[in-house]
Amino acid sequence: MERYEAIIIGGGIAGISLGYELARERTVGLLEMETTLAFHTTGRSAATFLETYGGAQIRALTTGSRAFFENPPDCFDGTPLSPLGLVWIGAAGDSGRVHELYDEFSVLVPDVRILDADEAVEVNPIIKREYVESALYEPDAMEMDVHALHQGFLRGYKERGGVVHTAARIVDAVRTERDNGDTLWTLTDSGGNKYQTPLVINAAGSWVDVVAATVGARSIGIKPLRRSIFMVPSPLGSRSAGMPMAADIHDSFYVKPDGEQYLCSPADEVLQSPSDPKPDELEIARAMEAIDIATHVAPRHVRSSWAGLRNFAPDRVPVVGFDPVAPGVFWFAGQGGYGIQTCAAMARTAASLVRGEGIPADLIARGLTEEALSPATTSRFR
Repeated sequence: MERYEAIIIGGGIAGISLGYELARERTVGLLEMETTLAFHTTGRSAATFLETYGGAQIRALTTGSRAFFENPPDCFDGTPLSPLGLVWIGAAGDSGRVHELYDEFSVLVPDVRILDADEAVEVNPIIKREYVESALYEPDAMEMDVHALHQGFLRGYKERGGVVHTAARIVDAVRTERDNGDTLWTLTDSGGNKYQTPLVINAAGSWVDVVAATVGARSIGIKPLRRSIFMVPSPLGSRSAGMPMAADIHDSFYVKPDGEQYLCSPADEVLQSPSDPKPDELEIARAMEAIDIATHVAPRHVRSSWAGLRNFAPDRVPVVGFDPVAPGVFWFAGQGGYGIQTCAAMARTAASLVRGEGIPADLIARGLTEEALSPATTSRFR
């Protein structure tokens, strides 16, 4: 019987970053159902840090993570960030939307600015002049080394005494009450191994509702949405390196330089059950057509493709907090497509809530609220 003061279920960026924070003060065990960590969503991320991406709560968490990424602890091999830049493309008729988003984004991202068509092409020559009417430019958007980030958290977690168990899918959970009224969970994994803890943290990504059913918690209605990604040759070869990322302002495609290639996506969101997803060839074909119209990338053949699941709660805000029904169960779920870029502030927030200390003050100042994150806010899941 392994005993811990907290057990985290899920070894992606969410679970390992929270493990890193909690292992500073208590014994922590991390249970991962796969034989390796970060096998699913984390390992398939497009690896960007975009402060203009996502809703208000996401932007608060993203901007609140930048300082950590720029100056990470010694367990990291330097910053995982490198310069990228992002141009949100507005086509004909989109200038009103561009100005609306500027007003919304500039509150937390003061460096964002509006570009006319000529300026947009000057900043990112891959965009076709005849396609763009106006654009938003985020000069401080960054590329992220997801593997280095995950490994840094993992290294720090282990240095603090955290333990990892792989091939440990939870199949049974029994709750008992101690004489003092505290809860004690006994978990059994698929290999028959048993673990005891007063605190179960559900960071299982697409499988969080499966884990919730095992521990008797209420479903949050998690929606795993498949996103396809594909690589095409760059028409500029290595000269495209250093160019900004470009994305449609309606989030219907994006292109990001990657060496002598472009990483592209139709930005599709197709609901499916938790699984190992496959890329959608029809969505890729649609994206290739849209990218050909809007840019000079000129995709003609796909070199490689893959897909990942982005996991959203019904209101598209992460779910962080103690379950209102199951004692000793804490949710850390629904990071959507923002889990990498928000992980530092997300983990810090979750650790603070576990300790009963509320949302950190700097994130409150950015507009983050406990009510917006809480699984006890029932209106979120209707």
